[in-house]
Amino acid sequence: MPDSAPDYGALAARVRELAREFGFQRCGITGVELGEDEAYLREWLAQGLYGSMDWMARHGDLRARPDELHPGTVRVISVGLDYGRDSDEAWATLDDSERAYVARYALGRDYHKLMRQRLQRLADRIAEVVGPFGHRVFVDSAPVLERALARNAGLGWIGKHTCLIDKDGGSFFFLGEIYVDLPLPVDVPASAHCGTCRRCIDVCPTQAIVAPYRLDARRCIAYLTIEHEGAIPEDLRAPIGNRIFGCDDCQLICPWNKFAQRTDEPDFRVRNDLDKATLVDLFAWSEEEFLQRTEGSAIRRSGHERWLRNIAVALGNARSTPDVIGALRARRESASPMVREHIEWALRRHGADDAA
Repeated sequence: MPDSAPDYGALAARVRELAREFGFQRCGITGVELGEDEAYLREWLAQGLYGSMDWMARHGDLRARPDELHPGTVRVISVGLDYGRDSDEAWATLDDSERAYVARYALGRDYHKLMRQRLQRLADRIAEVVGPFGHRVFVDSAPVLERALARNAGLGWIGKHTCLIDKDGGSFFFLGEIYVDLPLPVDVPASAHCGTCRRCIDVCPTQAIVAPYRLDARRCIAYLTIEHEGAIPEDLRAPIGNRIFGCDDCQLICPWNKFAQRTDEPDFRVRNDLDKATLVDLFAWSEEEFLQRTEGSAIRRSGHERWLRNIAVALGNARSTPDVIGALRARRESASPMVREHIEWALRRHGADDAA
């Protein structure tokens, strides 16, 4: 580093300018103290609300201790990148049982690589000012308590649905961090503005928000359709409706999202017409076609088998039509045992579980 100590106040201001130049709509700086959040996380883990996501339990304490995850860290630069879309369009898809609903964040390119590249460029520009410095970039790539850090950095508050909310921009934005060893001045944490509202709790199809600020991942549609590897519990299949990858209901209903920014980030534009695709069409994708169409997409995370499982459930919840029943029957014999079990369930829902 240069011989003379940097003007950290000026550097912090420059970091925010650079963040916006690189396309981030939000940027804040916070310290590494997360004691209350660590206690809350421990309690949540102790209750087993993380389902089969064992990696959350393995690295529980490390999430709340940035200076242990990356030694030397004294500050965290937190950024937000908008991906919001028209909520009316989303509700229209959810209301049409023959169409497939994909969480808005997954309609375009996977955001991880895009954000990581931009954050690394931001770190490189900081180094041009202060010289080499200790840092590490994160975008869902390690145990990071990103929402708590973003709240402390002033980007927004954690809502009752556990998502981060910005009063000027809603909750449809991605988070990323740079852990740094620079003693930058910190921002004022965001204050909460949920008040008595509980729309997110009431709208959840599977009642996964078991109390304000407490999510039971085992009931969450995002967990069930993306993270969960086995059969979906039968009592949760009907409430899933036509949601085949993730769920946005708790965000769509949030009054603060009427302020959500609409992004025209080319990488987040819809691929494969997923905002209007039918369940029958998507159910016909072979594994080769699935891999080809989901290249560079977050959807590939689920894998083809879970993709078929999820669509089978959605087809079971769809309006009974010859196309729906025909699609289920066409897949029945070639499906894996796990997928076939969901197909049989769907056919029973339509009163079409005979062998004909």
